[in-house]
Amino acid sequence: MVVSILSAWAYAASEAVSEAVNIYGVGGADGVFTMIYQAGPMVKAVLLILALMSLACWCVIFVKLRMIKRVRKESEQFMDLFIERTNLSNLYKDSHFFEESHIVRVFRTGYEELGRLSKSVELKSSAEAKMEPGAWLESVQRAMEGAVLAELQRMERLLPLLATTGSTAPFIGLFGTVWGIMNSFHEIGLKGSANLAVVAPGISEALVATAVGLGAAIPAVVAYNHFSNRIRILDNEMNHFMRDFLNMLKRDLIRRSR
Repeated sequence: MVVSILSAWAYAASEAVSEAVNIYGVGGADGVFTMIYQAGPMVKAVLLILALMSLACWCVIFVKLRMIKRVRKESEQFMDLFIERTNLSNLYKDSHFFEESHIVRVFRTGYEELGRLSKSVELKSSAEAKMEPGAWLESVQRAMEGAVLAELQRMERLLPLLATTGSTAPFIGLFGTVWGIMNSFHEIGLKGSANLAVVAPGISEALVATAVGLGAAIPAVVAYNHFSNRIRILDNEMNHFMRDFLNMLKRDLIRRSR
């Protein structure tokens, strides 16, 4: 029963679009623009909302693509320096050339926390100056974990817009479609005729809203999944670097304590 109704509706919609193209006398992009121009105020408002959402999503996509490209490039350059490191203070000075790198921000946070601990120990008396390596590592680890969370928040900024557009745009377009079909039935009631010449324009205008909604939602969903996966990889890289840095620091502290 339901399948029969859906099939009949799909057939009627396709016939309506074909008849609308014949009525407007144009096809392709010009025909779509003509249908949008002749659509009702509510459908136009829905299309405007969807167009703004789509524009905002594409801006986010380009910004995120550029950001992730720079982050990965600068992080690879910094890791080459970190592997060849001879002095952490020199590495810290060189890190200022890699402002966009997520790993650099985690490193600088850990190094600065280490510097603060060293200064606080120097200010104390010799009896109080001894500090267990575990306490040093715990303090530095907390600082670096906070930097990792801050970086995740920075990289995930604006992603909710993509998720919201992907989940709501089809329903907004469907609302415009339903509204346009309601107007079509209203026209049928006023004219007392149900032929395609009366029904087709309203239904075709309404279906444009659904198409625009899907056109806004599909790129948003694809981009959201892509960026979520990339950010998950960057998160793993930051945690891996943090463990390497803490292990290196642990070896140095043990050597100094001996």
